[in-house]
Amino acid sequence: MGIVRTTPRTTDSVLPGLALVAGGVAVAMVVSWLQPSVSALTVAVLLGAVVANVVTLPRSVTPGVKLAGRRLLRLGVVLLGLKLVFQDVLKLGYEILLLAVVAVVVTFVVTRWLGRVLGVSEGLSLLIATGFSICGASAVAAMNSVREQDEDDVAKALGLVTLFGTVAMFSLPALFPLTGLTPAQYGVWAGGSVHEVAQVVAAAGPVTGALAIAVAVKLTRVVLLAPMLAAVSFAERLKYPTSGQRPPLVPLFVLGFLTMAAIRATGLLPDVVLSAATFVDNVLLAAGMFALGTAVRLRSLIRSGPAVLLLGLLSTTVIVVLVLTGTVLIG
Repeated sequence: MGIVRTTPRTTDSVLPGLALVAGGVAVAMVVSWLQPSVSALTVAVLLGAVVANVVTLPRSVTPGVKLAGRRLLRLGVVLLGLKLVFQDVLKLGYEILLLAVVAVVVTFVVTRWLGRVLGVSEGLSLLIATGFSICGASAVAAMNSVREQDEDDVAKALGLVTLFGTVAMFSLPALFPLTGLTPAQYGVWAGGSVHEVAQVVAAAGPVTGALAIAVAVKLTRVVLLAPMLAAVSFAERLKYPTSGQRPPLVPLFVLGFLTMAAIRATGLLPDVVLSAATFVDNVLLAAGMFALGTAVRLRSLIRSGPAVLLLGLLSTTVIVVLVLTGTVLIG
């Protein structure tokens, strides 16, 4: 019976959980539609967490929720590649592209180091480093698909990226008048340091002339998700020489992500197809986020202690200050 619950084999077994997930996704999409500055993914994570912490979910929903948190989420990551417009990224110029790459690499490495210094578990620091350096909750989930962690660690990472991404989303526009940046420079700062794509849109939207470049810089960071996942997968293969434990060199969903990005680069897909794909992608990612959100336990996050919260704060500070400094130096 335990195997049936964790690895759904029949359509009937997943229906209760998928129905719950579908309801959460519907609410998240409506909230995001009514308030475009709020990410449907963020709402989905929060809804999942609220449901899990307010009511006791029946065991019958477990198979469907797990399906959404794994397979549907990976499909969402694949379709995420269709959102990348390489031409827009290349137009930024090599200096800004280099800044984005440096910001991701340095934030990832420093966060991992800080995690060790603060005594945060290796798995949790990996998820935090990935989410904070690249693209928030989606990156946390994608990394967990490559190197699966304890559900409690995934929940903590999602909670942290939502918390500190929201703080950055409101803080950067408030700080903009004090920085002396031009709107274009502010776009680089927002796109290079805020965690979620939707949070970048919300942070850059209030500054006229900043939004387009902010999104382009953010997508540059998203591009780096695939090589980072591949690098971690390769490192895992080196750790486990036995074939039964070794993950694929490049996970299939990462190859799918790159394939979708390449298809988008051809310019052959009509706008109606891209719009439909974007909608489906948002639904799939929101489903995965809701499922992962049900693993969030507020008591556990609070009990995680000041070290974990401090790691989230320091990681956010590192990328915000690093990108701001680089933007000023580039001019």
